[in-house]
Amino acid sequence: MSAARLEHANITVSDPARSAALLEKLCGWHERWRGPAINDGWTIHVGSDTDYLALYTPGLAQAERFAKGVPLNHVGLLVDDLDAAEAVVNEAGLATFNHADYEPGRRFYFFDWDGIEFEIVSYA
Repeated sequence: MSAARLEHANITVSDPARSAALLEKLCGWHERWRGPAINDGWTIHVGSDTDYLALYTPGLAQAERFAKGVPLNHVGLLVDDLDAAEAVVNEAGLATFNHADYEPGRRFYFFDWDGIEFEIVSYA
């Protein structure tokens, strides 16, 4: 059996279009699909040609929030230029924290508007 790869992750956000715009600018991704989803929700798939994040928001009747880390701790994204990535995050009005430089690369973290933690790392 060949090695598996992560094809997508589905995360709940309050505004899929806003989150998609940030990720497109931050990661150089593109929108792959958008449309209606389960529970009268809406989803936008944003990523590369081979993998993506599904940004889901449920309909009003099903709206629910999750506490940090329940069940997700953070989403790690690999970028070529860590400083440029941090500028994108700052321009979006989001605060970065926990800057570190250890193997296998430099990194920082930020919370998006929904409290989802992202780790941005560069091996460059």
